[in-house]
Amino acid sequence: MGIFGRKRGSGGNGRGPGTEPEETGADDAVEPGDRLSETSDGPFDVADAEDDGIPRIDLGSVKVPVPDGSQVQVEMDPDAGGVRAVHIVTEHGQITVSGYAAPRSGGLWREVSAELGDQLRADGAKVNVGRGEWGMELSAIIGDVALRFVGVDGPRWMLRGVIAGPQSAAAQAPEVLRAIVRRTVVDRGDSPMPVRTPLPITLPEAVAQHIAEQQG
Repeated sequence: MGIFGRKRGSGGNGRGPGTEPEETGADDAVEPGDRLSETSDGPFDVADAEDDGIPRIDLGSVKVPVPDGSQVQVEMDPDAGGVRAVHIVTEHGQITVSGYAAPRSGGLWREVSAELGDQLRADGAKVNVGRGEWGMELSAIIGDVALRFVGVDGPRWMLRGVIAGPQSAAAQAPEVLRAIVRRTVVDRGDSPMPVRTPLPITLPEAVAQHIAEQQG
């Protein structure tokens, strides 16, 4: 797959509990490397994305590249009656990319990653914290499964990506995850949302029809 063109501009992002309204504060508290910069190769806000010809599955709020040889799996939420998540299954593991509403002030991924690390440790996982091209990254081992989490703060959104796969593929998995996150386009929309609200997922019509036929 090719890469995105250079980013033309970006805003800031987030922090805050799930019920906190969006902030409109300044960006002076954001540390370097914790949000998109002028030289970032992605992920891109929909306003900055260029037509690069990369095939993506359009999930409404996120447009995620689908590498050759991979499969798309849809996880339904039987209680809510909607889509819980869409996974890209590669030979190195299952990748899930999700968008969340974030404020303008920056730092949501730092908060989320710290909480995620605590939760993983409480579940008995071995967790390591490092830094990647967008800032904090988490790796964790649970049983025979290796996990890698990355996060990106963008203009009023945060993008989180995770890959879960066998430990035998753990060496290659992080770059596979980064490549997909790097080429993802986020369409947050203009509606006000509480911080940390998951951006809504909508399925392509053909995929939604196929699922409806299966359920029927």
